[in-house]
Amino acid sequence: MRIILFANTDWYLYNFRLPLAERLRERGDEVILVSPPGPFGKKLRSLGFTWHEFDFARKGTNPFAELQTLNRLITLYKTIAPDLVHHFTIKCVLYGGMAARRLGIPSVSAVTGMGHVFTTHTIKNSILRPFISAAYRYALKRSQVIFQNPDDRDAFLSLGLVAASQAHLIRGSGVNINRFSPTFARVSTRPTILFVGRLLREKGVAEFVEAASIVRALHPEARFQIAGEIDDGNPSSFDESQIQLWANEGNVVFLGQCSEMPVLLGSSAICVLPSYYGEGVPRSLIEAAATGLPLVTTNMPGCREICRDGVNGILVPPRDVSALAAAIGKLLEDHALRKAMGAQSREIAVAEFGEERVIAETMKIYALSVR
Repeated sequence: MRIILFANTDWYLYNFRLPLAERLRERGDEVILVSPPGPFGKKLRSLGFTWHEFDFARKGTNPFAELQTLNRLITLYKTIAPDLVHHFTIKCVLYGGMAARRLGIPSVSAVTGMGHVFTTHTIKNSILRPFISAAYRYALKRSQVIFQNPDDRDAFLSLGLVAASQAHLIRGSGVNINRFSPTFARVSTRPTILFVGRLLREKGVAEFVEAASIVRALHPEARFQIAGEIDDGNPSSFDESQIQLWANEGNVVFLGQCSEMPVLLGSSAICVLPSYYGEGVPRSLIEAAATGLPLVTTNMPGCREICRDGVNGILVPPRDVSALAAAIGKLLEDHALRKAMGAQSREIAVAEFGEERVIAETMKIYALSVR
């Protein structure tokens, strides 16, 4: 089969979906990767994949420009003539689904969270929501749809955006349990509390920074780090001036995007994600669990799929800085609890989130799509 994998960044394809692309190629499929331009496109090509640059405005709302984007995508799909397309991330799911339906191409849509329009309550989003819902209904009409958590699946079903026969649950994009493993020595003299993710408001960056100041007043030896970048394509992203203000306060070190995540996670004591974003299942938490870290995150869809409260981590209410600081402090003060929860994290990641399992389940859905 000729299969297109289409995502909103080349970084996403390289970091999250490369194992799937490699497995498809191994079984004899022709894999074509499509995304906006970026530094990872060359890396994908160097691995022998065909990568098409398809630029679009991730936060664009001009209807004329968006219609042009859709028409360009339809033209691209006509040119490639795939047997199947797999869309990742919201705008790719919407536009890719519309293009595939228009051309009669079987499609698979990966819904990795409800998205900014549904999770952030603003006047603009309340106006956009009915239009986005209508777009989902059209785009997903003939697609097999993969959800990463049952909350999102049930929400789409209740809104009538998909039929039950189309909806499938695969929790996360999978993790390489050999690459992410408890092989690195923990830093015991100065424990590191790590946040991994884009610098978005809904990811809980501000809450993490505030909790750091509270915890470090009692535990000055604790080191708080954030690994992630500003996302210029997202209206909820913090800007450079705000990041610099927080960095100057001295409670949190901003690392930017890190390529060697196994080493960074392996040298950390706790992984924290205070998200109130519409997550699928956060990849950062899955990788941290596979590395054997205890987790502190919010009792939100997606986050609670990987963090089991009192088992491998602590769930706190979203946007509750006091509860967040207390949970981090509890783990800092109890090394035995950190160790026990970290061991449980590893067991959960191996049993439920390994990439081999995710790829096998994805391929079964491909078979449903083209039968």
